[in-house]
Amino acid sequence: MGTQEEQVARLVWQYGEPIHAVVFFAPETRAATDGLGLKGGWMSYFGCRAAPLGTVPAAVVTSIFYGFHPRRVARAIPDAWAYAEPRQLVDARLSAMDAALGRLLGEAIDGPEVRRAASLATAAVHSADFSGRPLGAANAALADPGAPHLQLWQALGAMREHRGDGHVTCLVANQVEPCESLVMQAATGRSERESLRANRGWSDEEWRTAVMHLRERGWLDDNERPTPSGTKARDAIEAATDRLAAPLVATLGARAVELVEAMRPLAERIMAAGEVPKLNNMGLPWPSQ
Repeated sequence: MGTQEEQVARLVWQYGEPIHAVVFFAPETRAATDGLGLKGGWMSYFGCRAAPLGTVPAAVVTSIFYGFHPRRVARAIPDAWAYAEPRQLVDARLSAMDAALGRLLGEAIDGPEVRRAASLATAAVHSADFSGRPLGAANAALADPGAPHLQLWQALGAMREHRGDGHVTCLVANQVEPCESLVMQAATGRSERESLRANRGWSDEEWRTAVMHLRERGWLDDNERPTPSGTKARDAIEAATDRLAAPLVATLGARAVELVEAMRPLAERIMAAGEVPKLNNMGLPWPSQ
């Protein structure tokens, strides 16, 4: 089960992810990036998510994002920077989230839960150590957006990417290659196999090769389902991810539970609206299983 701090870190992820993930699904995001001249949904996604890093090349984005095939990234980066500077995309995504969160949260956007969650999440980010967390650190270094709902959204982005950076570290330490990590994600039922494969840009042959490697490790059976060894390995990686995420949440001490309780009704409202899939390509089940 992990320590109490690790369990709270997972809850912060569970209830924070739907709030931040609005940026990846809201039509306001695509409208904002289309307005800057970006071409298509994937250029919008990579441009907005990578913008805090600056004008980095495709190889850097591929490395940090980890699960995407290099050719998927290369179709969007660095071309995105020719249409809009990263600073413009940071501003565009904030503008989009101002509109999208207003639409989804309604009167709750000015409520005490947003203000409390924004205060706590921002305090956690300001107190945390982002060493070895490139995407998390880049998001943590962004200027204060001012409004509480945008402060919350931006702070949750830093926390989300802090956790994601740690998860990549765990995958690398366990010699799980990018496509293999997606195969395991699909095998455990956390994402749908074909949409995950296609959206991340892997061919059928590349996917089959990853499956073969995982079978050779004894992690998958002939039906692409996890073996007991595979389940144990996957659970260990998830537990290690929680351990690496826990120090950021622990900066709040007992107030970390307050953050969870403040975010819970906001996340539930967003999920009830259907804006974020219950089983999205980040592999987040809702509710947590």
